[in-house]
Formats: sequence, C-alpha cells, structure tokens
Amino acid sequence: MRFAFGQEFDVPDAYLNTASIGIPSVAAAEAVAAAVREWRAGAGRAGDFDAPVLSARAAFGALVGVGAERVVIGSAVSALVGLVAASVPDGTRVLVASGEFTSVSWPFAAQSARGVTVTEAELGELGERAAEYDVVAVSVVQSADGRIVDLDGLRAARHGGTTVVLDATQSVGWFDADLSWADAVVAAAYKWLLTPRGAAWMAVRPELELVPHLAGWYAAADPWAGIYGLPMQVAQSARALDTSPAWYSHVGAAAVLPWLAGLDRAAVHAHCVGLADGLRTALGMEPAGSAIVSVRTPGAMERLTEAGVAASGRAGAARLAFHLYNTEADMTRAAAALT
Repeated sequence: MRFAFGQEFDVPDAYLNTASIGIPSVAAAEAVAAAVREWRAGAGRAGDFDAPVLSARAAFGALVGVGAERVVIGSAVSALVGLVAASVPDGTRVLVASGEFTSVSWPFAAQSARGVTVTEAELGELGERAAEYDVVAVSVVQSADGRIVDLDGLRAARHGGTTVVLDATQSVGWFDADLSWADAVVAAAYKWLLTPRGAAWMAVRPELELVPHLAGWYAAADPWAGIYGLPMQVAQSARALDTSPAWYSHVGAAAVLPWLAGLDRAAVHAHCVGLADGLRTALGMEPAGSAIVSVRTPGAMERLTEAGVAASGRAGAARLAFHLYNTEADMTRAAAALT
C-alpha cells in the first residue's frame, strides 16, 4: 500500500504503465465497489448517479480551466472528437501530427467524402504550420513517446483563426498547463485521471458551433422530463452534446477528479517529470519534461518484464509512465533493468 498526495493506493511496486491504465485510489475503488453492491442488491436508482456525474463534470472543467457549463460528457475520445469532425464545414483543411493517436485523426479522416482533408506533419512543425489550416487536432502529449506539442504556437494560430482541438488524455492529471484557450479539449478517464474506463469529457468554447449528432435523453434541458417524444429540446449549455453516462465510471470519477483538481499541480508535475527525467539521465538521455519515457534499447520490454516492471510496448519502443503514486525506487528499478 502506498500513500501519495493525501490518498492511499494499492498499487504494485514498479507499476509504470499509467499511460495505458491508471490505478485508482483505494477510496475511488471502494466507491465503485459500493455502487456495484447496491446494483447487485437491487438498491441502485438511476437518479442516484446524477450527483456523481455533476461532480465529475465540474472537476474536469477545473482541471482544464473552464466552467462546468462548457463540459460535455461521453464515453470515448473518438466519439467526442467525432462531434467536432462531423460539424466542420465541407472542404475543411485539418492538420494533425505524424503518427497521431487515431482517435484524434480518424474522425476527421472519416469526413473525406465532404472534401475534408487531413494533412500530417512532424509534431515539432505543428506550431509554425498551424496558421495555414482551418483546424489543428493533436494530443498535448503524444501517446507513443511522451513528446509535448508546441502549445504557444497553437495558441498563436488560434488567435489567427485556426480552430484548435486538443486531446489531453496523456496530459491532464500530471501536466501543469492552461488549456482553457483551446476550442475543444478532450480526455479519456482511465489513464492519468485514475477513473474506470467508460467515461470521457470534452471542454468546448461557446463559439464552437457543434451539432448534437448523438442527442438523446441526457442531452435534454431536463433529462428526466425529456425521455419521450418531440420536439427536441436540448440544454442551452454544452450538455446539449452529452450522451448517457456510464454510471459506475462516473462514480469513480466523482471520487477522484475533485481531489486531482484540488492538488498543487506544479508539485504533481514536478514529481512525475522529476522521476521520468531521472530515468532518462540514468539511461544517458536528455531530459524531456514529460512524464512518459520511450526507450528504444533492443530487448527493453523483455528486460523490464523480467525485472517485474510494468510498462507497455508502443511504436517499437518500451513506454514507461510516472504518476503521482510512483517513487524513486520504481525509477531505480527500471533504470537497473535497462542498463
């Protein structure tokens, strides 16, 4: 059992795989287990989940710097990005990073029949090339190797009229940065946000005109009064884009996101990056300021597995991720395995 930033975690030693699956706090896991027990006993009621959904929505907004009225709930990044992609005009020119996670790029590529074009460019070029395009869609931190996009360059391009869509799945929860300026910021729950898979959120600016293509009862101005019939009366906030929540995921989210939003983000950032850059230094690599380390040493995954280090293989490399529950002992064990 470990204690980190005021919470208890039942995380195994050398678990460096948060970039794949985050480990919940004991409190969050117990909250989900309690809700499942009520379900099992027939004691759960649909309305009981409204409060967790509301709490998690507000906390996600706080994490990315916006109010709850700007936050959409969904189940996966691709579905939320798809709302943006389906709403762009015919002929829109979209710029993405080479090798970008497909949940970010494919929703726009799927619009090709409408003349929407998607161009790939090296991550380091996006900041300077963004102004040439109508939309830029990119991960703040790349899933494959932890590289960080030029946020200042994208922000400048947005001032010039480019729509900026950011996937914060591999950043929000450890990366200390203001993302409130972007047109859309989306993230899945089950990695750095330490929440059960099945929930995702997207913060949108009011001026971003999106069609509620997935509108259902939960997008209604009053969800419990909008279950049947026409006319369609959706909410006047970002809730108009909501899809029905995965209840137990939001129970977990409500137990952990408010805590994450209340932490000293600079301290969390320094902790995670300090461990990751410590590993880089031990391996003779330059510091990168990211909580994700990509190691291309031959046999790296085999060595890590033999040493009991949990990591993942991505894009031909071993990917290690350091979160708030990791320690210097985890970093040292990984370094020993790789050297």
